[in-house]
Amino acid sequence: MGQIKVEKNAGGIEGLYVITPAVHGDARGYFMETYNRRDMEEAGLNLEFVQDNQSMSVKGVLRGLHYQINHPQGKLVRVIKGRVYDVAVDMRKGSATYGKWYGIELSEENKKQFYISEGFAHGFLVLSDTAEFCYKVTDFYHPGDEGGIAWNDPEIGICWPEVTGEYTGSADPSGYALSDGTPLNLSEKDKGWGTLIGNLLQ
Repeated sequence: MGQIKVEKNAGGIEGLYVITPAVHGDARGYFMETYNRRDMEEAGLNLEFVQDNQSMSVKGVLRGLHYQINHPQGKLVRVIKGRVYDVAVDMRKGSATYGKWYGIELSEENKKQFYISEGFAHGFLVLSDTAEFCYKVTDFYHPGDEGGIAWNDPEIGICWPEVTGEYTGSADPSGYALSDGTPLNLSEKDKGWGTLIGNLLQ
């Protein structure tokens, strides 16, 4: 028991949790629990995960900001190689923190995890040469149910680390790069997402 520390209301936003596992290391290597149902339940998280996912991305890739509209997912995310800047945006209508965001660096070194409750948009930016990203979800992927918000929406104002460039009215990353000159790399779908205000008007 007590192998996982859970910080509630990360960034002052209810529904976001930063999770830090106890890492037991010696000359041979290390061991840690990456998930413990009892510890999570003690922190008020009664979760049922239905699917595990893993992705690999190269430096400069930005994925997001994604959410499912009718089948919202809770996500427990972590990085097993490299480092990323991970972001959640509150999309829960009626929430006191609607439109607010919180970001955290996840890496193979800090071994932190981030639990994002249902009702948030989620995305991440790869800061290392490559990054392997793992996440557990509370609902299955539903094709056709995906919504999204522009990663650079000025109304939200996410401070992506190491990113230079100016907003020109869309999510297209042209003109944006990391501080070392690596251009941002988004999927065609992610280039087309609109703003938070645009979503409200739909």
